[in-house]
Amino acid sequence: MNGEEQKNFNVGEARAEGSQGRAAAFFTKPAVVCIGAIICCILWGSAFPCVKIGYTLFSVDTEHVPSIILFAGLRFTLAGMLVVAFGSIQHKKFLLPKAKNWWCVLLVCIFQAVAQYIFFYIGLAHVSGVKGSVLNGLGVFFTILIACFVFRTERFNLIKLAGCMLGFGGVILINIGGDFSFEFTLLGEGFVILSGLSAAVAAGLVKIFSAREDTTALCGWQFFIGGLVLVSVGAGFGGKVMPTGAEAYFMLLYLALISSVAFTLQGYIVKYNPISKFAVYKSTNPLFGAVFSALILGESEQLLSYYTLIAIILVCLGIFVINKFGEKHKKICN
Repeated sequence: MNGEEQKNFNVGEARAEGSQGRAAAFFTKPAVVCIGAIICCILWGSAFPCVKIGYTLFSVDTEHVPSIILFAGLRFTLAGMLVVAFGSIQHKKFLLPKAKNWWCVLLVCIFQAVAQYIFFYIGLAHVSGVKGSVLNGLGVFFTILIACFVFRTERFNLIKLAGCMLGFGGVILINIGGDFSFEFTLLGEGFVILSGLSAAVAAGLVKIFSAREDTTALCGWQFFIGGLVLVSVGAGFGGKVMPTGAEAYFMLLYLALISSVAFTLQGYIVKYNPISKFAVYKSTNPLFGAVFSALILGESEQLLSYYTLIAIILVCLGIFVINKFGEKHKKICN
């Protein structure tokens, strides 16, 4: 490398470091973390009823697993295309992961776009939107426990545990006055819980891999590849979808936007913050899911009851406790 090439290389490195520094300063602001996390949870919460509506609009036989997987694959292939297109515009070049990092993309893809959503779509077809959103809230616990005990990217303490229990307690409480039941089936409740576990593993991997690969590239390409895998599996086993009109395509686009926006935003937040700081906000994900399911699907009439008010207080208190005291308390594991 001659002197001029070295100079250009150094300038490029300096610009990259400056960009990283600005991004870190922005995404570590408490207000940005709070607003960004809540936006993610609102989007994810709306997915519960919208997926069920999508089944109807695309004439998906919810008893036929390949058709469910095919529908999920269409959503995530489109989501990946949207993220890659956005990243390409942002970087002013076609967005591709570094050659040495494709294995990172594929590993995230296995847990997030493939395993998580196979479990999620099949599970949601066998439970109500409200119940599915509540069970999915277990992902908050999974995310923090895996970050500490499996990936060891942060410390675990009693304050974080207490905050999560408060938040999840609120999620449970909002359904005590409704039709929430404790019946359990593997294809229903079991698969929704496994979906939350897969999502937690994926979040930990994104936290680690985003240090070596552009977050947008990581999220976009894992969605695109995972979507193609789901489409291939679903279609290969005889899955069928039949859109009923223009509204079906708009619903598919919205579902794709939920994934592309929420998971890319989550990727940036967990890259620059402890996973637990984001995960505790996911306590509001099932809360939003229950509310949207009640409003859109008519699955509950309890929104204005005292159960709901106490649940909101518990969720907010859990968020406050972890963000105010979670990193100051004595750790109980490394």
